Amino acid sequence: MAKHDKSEALKEKISILPSTPGVYTYYDAEGTVIYVGKAKNLKRRVSSYFNRTHDSVRTNLLVRAIADMSYIVVPTEQDALNLENSMIKEYKPRYNVLLKDDKSYPWICVTKEHYPRVFLTRHRIKDGSKYYGPYTEAGAAKAVLSLIGQLYPLRTCRHQITPEYIARGKGSLCLEYHLKRCQGCCKGMVSEQEYARYIESVKQILNGETRELMDYLKSEMNARAEELKFEEAQQLKEQYQLVERYRAKSVIISQVLDDIDVFGVDDDDRCVYVNYMHLRRGAVVRSVTLRYTRRLEETVPEILAYALNEVSRRFGAVYDEVVVPEIPDVEFDGVTFTIPQRGDRAKLLDVSVRNARQAKIDYLKHLEKVDPEQRTERLLERMKADFRLKELPRHIECFDNSNIQGTNPVASCVVFKNGKPSKRDYRHFNIKTVEGPDDFASMKEVLTRRYTRLMNEGEPLPQLIVVDGGKGQLSSAVEALEEIGLRGVIAVVGIAKRLEEIYFPGDSVPLYIDKNSESLRVVQHLRDEAHRFGITHHRNRRSKSQTVSVLDSIPGVGEATRTTLMKHFRSVKKISEATEDALAEVVGKAKARVIRQFFVDREAQA
Repeated sequence: MAKHDKSEALKEKISILPSTPGVYTYYDAEGTVIYVGKAKNLKRRVSSYFNRTHDSVRTNLLVRAIADMSYIVVPTEQDALNLENSMIKEYKPRYNVLLKDDKSYPWICVTKEHYPRVFLTRHRIKDGSKYYGPYTEAGAAKAVLSLIGQLYPLRTCRHQITPEYIARGKGSLCLEYHLKRCQGCCKGMVSEQEYARYIESVKQILNGETRELMDYLKSEMNARAEELKFEEAQQLKEQYQLVERYRAKSVIISQVLDDIDVFGVDDDDRCVYVNYMHLRRGAVVRSVTLRYTRRLEETVPEILAYALNEVSRRFGAVYDEVVVPEIPDVEFDGVTFTIPQRGDRAKLLDVSVRNARQAKIDYLKHLEKVDPEQRTERLLERMKADFRLKELPRHIECFDNSNIQGTNPVASCVVFKNGKPSKRDYRHFNIKTVEGPDDFASMKEVLTRRYTRLMNEGEPLPQLIVVDGGKGQLSSAVEALEEIGLRGVIAVVGIAKRLEEIYFPGDSVPLYIDKNSESLRVVQHLRDEAHRFGITHHRNRRSKSQTVSVLDSIPGVGEATRTTLMKHFRSVKKISEATEDALAEVVGKAKARVIRQFFVDREAQA
């Protein structure tokens, strides 16, 4: 392995690095921070950058750019993660994994006041108030606030209502009071103790403890009914029904698990999407997805560690048991990590992964709208990796044979450019040299004709050929390319009946592509287009041959006469029903007599 040559001063620093946890910083020649990393063992981790050539091009570029380094020793690996995270946010190094998430998520705030308010906010202030969330959708937070507003008459004004404020008589009853949405806190018409009971119930809802709240409302309702306080009992019943309807709409994932955190992951090589869910009483009370952009081939365990740290910092999450798809590469004190295989935890992880995948889909759709070219480049990069290509497949051609019981064999060629159909470049082929239904020989003939012509005319060749069929059709395609000198120039693959099976030349074991892969969707579109285009042409040929065959049987009637008749009468049926005089006007008396007699005899035989 080739080693990267560095200055003697840098080599000296690396040689005396301690074998302890810490954070290292790389600088370029201008003194700019270009990378910050954490390490369980500083000496081993930093040395690994310089003692070999890396598979990743970006890592090799980073190493070449390093002119100097510094490091900070910390007590634990988790401390290293925290410090690394803060330094990345401060310096924004070009080679570090980047958290792409500038959203300000809404929270529901319960203020710390004599008469607390409950409202939606995107800004958390350390004033003793209690914040619930975050809510990834503002609509969900507003639905919860709407329920609370229907259940309890809470104040919405911003007055600092204290016992002194009430005693001075400064307050005045507003419209909310007259609409019975507030009980007149500013005038002291409801006690702090009674109002506090409302707030406790509100906190139960926000904590996901709706089952306990429903039990409380039901017991209070029964007690009021026994005391013959039917109006109060009816009010409690209405509140109970509201909470019941809200609970029915809530996301209840597990009736068994309580207070658990889940991290689901989905990625597309460039970005990693990490969904975080927190469950309380079996219901999801918090869900958020973070998107990280890879810079140096960071692994899922590495990015999971970043996400755990970010969620803890941003949302104040305190972990106990965490369900994950892979164990993070940093140990967190007092945290148990579980990779479930079955049961409720596995179902939870599946829900979280689905949320991460949906976030990826939504983001890619957004990219496609705002920057179609970037989406195309990303798609082509994905296909290049999936199909083991040397260059981006900007020009793809797909071939399909079509025949029914060996009649009228045809083939179709559809062309995709930059991942989209280029219909003006589609071509049909009538099989000329093959007798009977021989798909292998037909495939070889079509590819030979297609690419011989393209080369003779100086037309551009595709980067990828897709043949509809398994190993047999693929072998025929490879033979054709070899005979015309294009073997190794154009990549070729075969797609089996099971669409996710992709065959490569010389490899008997197919490659299975993820069903959610964009590459697979392009291949599916290619094959559907080739099949549709080929079937349409085949039907037209059969129809034409059946139409012309009747006229072919008339003695003395040649191709020119048949063409003249079809242009005038439009169909064989109309020709057969035409009188001798009508036919004579088109083809003359002699031929008209022969044609008319032919159809009379044909009718008699029928």
